Amino acid sequence: MSDIEFIDLRVLCCVARLSSFVAAAQELGISPAYVSKRIAELERRFGVTLFHRTTRRVHLSTQGEAAYAWARRILADVDGLATEMSNAQAAPSGPLRVSTSLRLGRNHVSPILALLGKKYPQLEIWLELVNSRMDMIEEGIDIDIRVGEVSEQNLIAQRVVSSERILCASPAYLAKRGTPAGVAELARHDCLLFRGRDQPFGVWRLEGPGGVESIKVSGRAGSNHGDIMRNWALDGYGIIMLSDWDVAADLDSGALVRVLPNHAQPADVMAVTTTRSASSAKIRHTVEFLVAQLREGPYSLRAKGP
Repeated sequence: MSDIEFIDLRVLCCVARLSSFVAAAQELGISPAYVSKRIAELERRFGVTLFHRTTRRVHLSTQGEAAYAWARRILADVDGLATEMSNAQAAPSGPLRVSTSLRLGRNHVSPILALLGKKYPQLEIWLELVNSRMDMIEEGIDIDIRVGEVSEQNLIAQRVVSSERILCASPAYLAKRGTPAGVAELARHDCLLFRGRDQPFGVWRLEGPGGVESIKVSGRAGSNHGDIMRNWALDGYGIIMLSDWDVAADLDSGALVRVLPNHAQPADVMAVTTTRSASSAKIRHTVEFLVAQLREGPYSLRAKGP
């Protein structure tokens, strides 16, 4: 790392996070003058301006944003090494960042993480619920629980459960509009459009006896939230495509009926980590706990076996 010290990177990260030399100095237990000196030295060595200064606050420049991202990754590696060496046999502790989709997070992952927190009270858990894929390394995410294939480099995926997205509608809707006999007939129906983290909007790809078929669908309503889509389907607004574990209870009760039961879209649930964190005992413990609970625990996914 040339002659740049780790303290310089910690100062950089602290100033960037707090947008203040004074606040960073207070948090780090050093003087504001020393903070200013370390940042000035970094700027001299890099040959760029890392922070724009005003009388009230400082904020990162474009080059500062890049330096901040690199500094966070370097410090995370160093801190991770120290934690791994000192706590290899100890109970998991420290910060843990998990991301997942809204419905998976609310109904399954969040209560499981609550159980994990009770088992390992030294963990500091943050759960990020998002509808789009995140850059796990850039955002500092340790584990992502996602639906669908994992294609990004530097990521490791473990299948939690095998699952698929299926088509459903309420009995009232089907009584009014009829039941489609094939994939092509979906184009003439009201289809509830859900924008998931790995789905093209308005195009349904279904595997069936004749192979893979794609159909452009449309309808009067759409959303990026699974609860809203499910409620609209229950109210008879149209045909929905959601994961089998997401509508299992509605199918059991008869509130929803499966449409085109020989067609589905593969959508396995995966636990994803970065290659960098794969050796972390904390991450291994957490992934094992999440996988076990999502398969068999009280908040498990009702899907086909792994």
